[in-house]
Amino acid sequence: MPDPIPSSSRESLWTRLLWMLLIGALTSVAQALLNLLAVMQIIIMALNTSRPNAEIAAFGKRMGLWQAKASRFQTAASDDKPWPWSPLE
Repeated sequence: MPDPIPSSSRESLWTRLLWMLLIGALTSVAQALLNLLAVMQIIIMALNTSRPNAEIAAFGKRMGLWQAKASRFQTAASDDKPWPWSPLE
């Protein structure tokens, strides 16, 4: 019986699976960091008359872009891997 999936496609599928596992682990780290930054930002805002820290806000924006790109790769909506494998948009 002929193999319905070419071996090169299988290899690329396994490669993608490895990338997905790595990016999934990085996404977990990013979520933990985001939680820490959110707590820090609340503390800063409480001590600084409700003004957020601009650097934390900018980092959060970049992190959101990274997480969106990672999600698109994880769900196969895109073949572009997130930073550091491609530019952070």
